[in-house]
Amino acid sequence: MKAIERTGAGVRLENIRKTFGALDVIHGIDLEIRGGEFIVFVGPSGCGKSTLLRMIAGLEDVSDGEISIGDRDVTYLDPSERGIAMVFQSYALYPHMTVRENLGFGLKMAGTPADEIARRVDAAADILKITHLQERRPGQLSGGQRQRVAIGRAIVREPDVFLFDEPLSNLDAELRVSMRVEIAKLHRTLGNTMIYVTHDQTEAMTLASRIVILHDGRIEQVGTPREVYEDPDNIFVAGFIGSPRINLIEGVWQADGTARFAETELPVSVAMRPAGEKLVIGIRAENLLVVENRPSALKAVIDFAEYLGGTRYLYCALSDGQSLVVEDRSGRDYASGDTIFLSPSEGKTFCFGADGLRIR
Repeated sequence: MKAIERTGAGVRLENIRKTFGALDVIHGIDLEIRGGEFIVFVGPSGCGKSTLLRMIAGLEDVSDGEISIGDRDVTYLDPSERGIAMVFQSYALYPHMTVRENLGFGLKMAGTPADEIARRVDAAADILKITHLQERRPGQLSGGQRQRVAIGRAIVREPDVFLFDEPLSNLDAELRVSMRVEIAKLHRTLGNTMIYVTHDQTEAMTLASRIVILHDGRIEQVGTPREVYEDPDNIFVAGFIGSPRINLIEGVWQADGTARFAETELPVSVAMRPAGEKLVIGIRAENLLVVENRPSALKAVIDFAEYLGGTRYLYCALSDGQSLVVEDRSGRDYASGDTIFLSPSEGKTFCFGADGLRIR
């Protein structure tokens, strides 16, 4: 695979808003994307991630704010004038055309000379390893091969910015994994700025230079995969990022500066709040350790033990009914109904106030 020397353009969003009638769906988003970054918009359905991507592409009008690509204000430019190329969830290939014809069709319609079309198509086919498929039609291709053709159709445009709108959601689980690897390699090869929308936090964690976590049309946090996983700003980010889902255990502050969770008082290494005020601690499954019985340990009963080879997940319940998951690598066997005692790894808990914001 031959690398193409290309520098991606930065993208800047300033106070971007989108309304549909009286309904506000994007609420004043500010975001700076550096040239050559791989940015992933992630969040639950309806959070506004695809709407935001479509505004960058020019497929949705901006209600307020400014979008810049490179040093150009593109807020009101047509999609064809923005220097972008988009890959959709649907492959949208022409079934009567060969792969080669599909790859070059957009350039042909734009009046690009035939020799230039041939050069770009050959280069894209080489990058995506589909040179041997160029005389086939889409109906003769697998899902992964069709997705490569759809990506190739974007590559031949030689854009400043690639936009991906959930491109892998139509593929089966095994193929999604292999295509994630291919897209990561493509980014290293091309060096373009890439903005990728997904609801799958695994895709976000494995692909992104930085992740933009959206919720209800607002940005909750922007950071590297490690930053959003290990240092979440609020309870939404902590709960959305990570699999299995983080354990969120409700408690209440005590007068002595500790906090009570179910039957257990735990020391909490943040500034004390008024006694009786509620709080939530977040502990990831790998940071809950099975320990001997002691006063500062959480007592839990195992509902179900899931064996996955080197790892066993223990699905448990505290005495007040709150559930949690423990990742155990001790090799010990557990059964439903067993009582265990749990302690968080030192320095590996997150504390959140009643408003959902991180207490630091």
